[in-house]
Amino acid sequence: VQLQACGGGLVQAGGSLRLSCAASGRTSSTYGMGWFRQAPGKEREFVSAINWSGGSTAYADSVKGRFTISRHTGKNTVYLQMNSLKPEDTAVYYCAAGGILEAEAASRDYEYDYWGQGTQVTVSS
Repeated sequence: VQLQACGGGLVQAGGSLRLSCAASGRTSSTYGMGWFRQAPGKEREFVSAINWSGGSTAYADSVKGRFTISRHTGKNTVYLQMNSLKPEDTAVYYCAAGGILEAEAASRDYEYDYWGQGTQVTVSS
């Protein structure tokens, strides 16, 4: 499975961005998808995840109510709509694929087998 993430950029606090991650590969539609982020000097952290069917989602407490994850099954693409962005959301955002046909969205990085290249999100104050 290959993952291509895009949609990052520079935005002012309170603004919005939508990240996209396109998955390719024969079985990519059966994978759960997740977003993680890593800020300079910090460890990678979980942001949000969605299972293969879209029936289960998960969010980090820090983004609940502001971020929304969704997937377009036909396009094998997952989206992360980020609203009310804060400077502390600044990080490189990575999409990941894992958890074939799992009923629950996966929130731990070791549950993911494939990782995209990352896209930079910068929120100015």
